[in-house]
Amino acid sequence: MDPIIPVVLCGGSGTRLWPRSRKAMPKPFLPLVGNTTLFEATVLRCPAEAGFGAPIVVTGALHLDHVEAQLPDLAASRVIVEPEAKNTAAAIALAALRLPEDAIMLVCPSDHHIGDVAAFQAAAREAAALARDGWLVSFGIAATAPETGFGYLRRGDPIPGSGGFAVAQFVEKPDLERAMGFLADGGYAWNGGIFAFRAGTFLAELAAHRPALSEAVRAAAAQGREEGTRFHPDPAAFARIEGESVDYAVMENTTRAAMVPAAMAWSDIGNWQALHEALDRDADGNAVRGPAELIDCTGVLVDSDGPRVSVIGASNLIVVVDKGEVLVCTADGAQKVGKLAGAVNQ
Repeated sequence: MDPIIPVVLCGGSGTRLWPRSRKAMPKPFLPLVGNTTLFEATVLRCPAEAGFGAPIVVTGALHLDHVEAQLPDLAASRVIVEPEAKNTAAAIALAALRLPEDAIMLVCPSDHHIGDVAAFQAAAREAAALARDGWLVSFGIAATAPETGFGYLRRGDPIPGSGGFAVAQFVEKPDLERAMGFLADGGYAWNGGIFAFRAGTFLAELAAHRPALSEAVRAAAAQGREEGTRFHPDPAAFARIEGESVDYAVMENTTRAAMVPAAMAWSDIGNWQALHEALDRDADGNAVRGPAELIDCTGVLVDSDGPRVSVIGASNLIVVVDKGEVLVCTADGAQKVGKLAGAVNQ
């Protein structure tokens, strides 16, 4: 059976993890959980012995050096260098156009953490089997809290002969009341942002639902140039693309949307509190990186690149020291870090 091709999307600035994540070195390229960067971990959990092919990475020029420095096997990989950011629908289409129509793509964000790699690989194989039958497959993560920062999938009918389900509805980032209703209902899962489909199926759906976007990406790819392992789409054609996420452009419109449940200790590491929850913690729920002393603390995260941090009697607190910047916030305030002047004005 042909291997599953990982398509790794490297974009964004990770401002909600400021000051450690910066525009020039955002969160995919940082060792936030363990000693491996999130980008390296994304590639490494898709090895040949588990049924995967060499990866295609889609990134921008600003992060190209980080991508090529961290790819485990640069010579076997392919890197698409976007002239500018145009969101995920265009990025995925570029990769699809560099593959045979029957190739199975597994689209993976480069900045997520997955604690159970074996479960991820099993879900990927299940999704690939559905993709070969013409489905466009999302990974559904069991919702454990009424998160308003995630998209949701409403589970439809089981797909015979598989462990997957049709997707009855895509719901983007609901308000708290709706999210609480989804959690109580039990028929909704978080959209993990990981997708599987045949390259040709995706391109056909994109052309059907976003013909202008499809045409512009095809022109950019057709007029692009190769440079070793790199591929550069044509900048002028690419500039005509109206950026849109794959969720809005394709997944919410297709009649072939499916999902596979994936219980794989997943986190999008979307803010400091999400990172805290993904880290190993002591009996009091504290996690420390760098020099620190905690007394009578519970649920505290300290991340320091050098200066010693001392905390006494605090609960649900985050303290980050990086390159001369200091961040102190509560767990509840972690979502707002990206709005700080230091994060915005880099």
